[in-house]
Amino acid sequence: MSTISQAERSRLLRKYPEVFRSSFVKRHGLVLGVGAAVLYLLFCWIFFNVGPALQNGKWDRAAIYVQDWYSWRATPRLRFGEDGTITPQWSSRGQYPADHAIDWLVPNADGLTASFGSDADRLDISTSQVDVYLGGAVYPVTITSDAALAPENTPPQIVQDGSKVLVDYGFAGQAEIRDNQVYVQRRFFGWANFLYDPTSPLWGNDLFDTIGLIATGQGPLVLKEWLGNKAWQHGDILTKLMQTLVMAFVGTLLATLFAFPLAFFAARTITPNRAANWLMKRFFDVIRSVDMLIWALFFTRGFGPGPIPGIAAIFFTDTGALGKVYAEALENVDDKQREGMKSVGASPMAVNRFGVVPQVLPVFVSQSLYFWESNTRSATVIGAVGAGGIGLKLLEAMGTNSDWDKVAYMVVLILLVVFLFDNISTAIRQRLIGQ
Repeated sequence: MSTISQAERSRLLRKYPEVFRSSFVKRHGLVLGVGAAVLYLLFCWIFFNVGPALQNGKWDRAAIYVQDWYSWRATPRLRFGEDGTITPQWSSRGQYPADHAIDWLVPNADGLTASFGSDADRLDISTSQVDVYLGGAVYPVTITSDAALAPENTPPQIVQDGSKVLVDYGFAGQAEIRDNQVYVQRRFFGWANFLYDPTSPLWGNDLFDTIGLIATGQGPLVLKEWLGNKAWQHGDILTKLMQTLVMAFVGTLLATLFAFPLAFFAARTITPNRAANWLMKRFFDVIRSVDMLIWALFFTRGFGPGPIPGIAAIFFTDTGALGKVYAEALENVDDKQREGMKSVGASPMAVNRFGVVPQVLPVFVSQSLYFWESNTRSATVIGAVGAGGIGLKLLEAMGTNSDWDKVAYMVVLILLVVFLFDNISTAIRQRLIGQ
C-alpha cells in the first residue's frame, strides 16, 4: 500500500478542506444527541415524579380491573338476621333470577356454604362462626357482637383488618367477614348473562342453543331478547355506536364540503392575492389550533349533550386541517394543464374545473377518507365529555367501577369498527391513487 507525499497531502487538504476538517457537530453529533436525549429523559423522570408514581401505584387494584375485563363477579352480601338466619342480598345488576338455585352457594345445617371452586376452598357460614377452608385446612373465624376475629397463625390469604377478616382465594374470589354479614365476591371466567338477562324467557341458553333457536324460526324472539338485555344493554350500546359513526361521517363530510372551496382562496398559485391567501390560511390555523376535545366541550355547553356538539367539533377542527392540506396540494399542481386550458380561452372557473380539480381530486378524497377513519376513533373520545355516542356510554360504565366487562365489550366493538373502516378507507384510497 503506497503513501502520498506531504505536498500531495497539503494540496488535497487545501482543495477539500471539508473532508479532512469536519465540524465539531459532524464529528460528535451522534454522541451529543444521545446524551441530550438521556438528560431530557432524566429531567422528565424527576420533574414528573415518575419513580414515586410507579411506587405508589395501585397495582393490585389494576390487576383486579384487568381480571374484570374477561371475567365476572357474583357479589352477594350474606346478611345475618337476629333470628339466626342468613339472607343473601344481590346487586342491582341481577346476576341470577329470583329464587334460582345457585350451585356454589347452598344451605347447610347452620347457614350457608359458599364454594370457591372445590370443597377444599369454601366458607361454612353461620351467624356465630365462619369456617374458612383453604386447601382443605380449616380456620374458624369467630363472630362477636362488634367484630369478626381470625384465629392465630393464619396463612397470608387470611388477614385481620381491624374489626373484619379478609380472605383471598385468588382468581376464584374473595370474602370480607364482618360482625353482621359476609360479603362474597365469586369470580367466573367469561361474561355473565351476555346473551340474555335473568328476566328473559331465554335465560340460560348458550350460544349453541341460540343458534338452534334461530334455526327453528325463533330468530325475531332471539334478536328482541338480545337487544333488550337489561344487564348488558346491547340495543343502547349499538345505538350509541351508530351515533358515533354518524358523528364521524357527517362531521368529516361537512368539513370536506367547506374546506374544498376555501382552499382555492388559500392557494397562492390559484388565487394570486396575498391578502386573501394570508387571511384564509390564518383562518385555517385558528380553527385547527383549538383541539377537537376543546371544541366539543364548548359546543356541549351551548347545545347540551348529544351528537350535535360532536359533529360541530369534528367539523370545525377538520375544516382547518383539511383546508391546509388541500391548499398545499393545490399549490403543487402541474401548471401545464392550466396553461393548456387558458390557451384555448377557457374562463377561470373552467380552468380550475378541468385543469386543477382532476389533478387534486384523488388526493382530496384520500385525505378526507383518512380523516374520516381517524374521526371514528376521535368521536369516541369527544363523546366522553358529553358529545354523545359510545364514548359517553363507555365513561358511564367506567364510572360504576364494577362494569369493566362491559367496558371491555365496548372497547372490542370500537376496535372492530375502527379495523373495518380502516380497511374500507385503505381500499378506496388505493383505487383512487394506486398502490
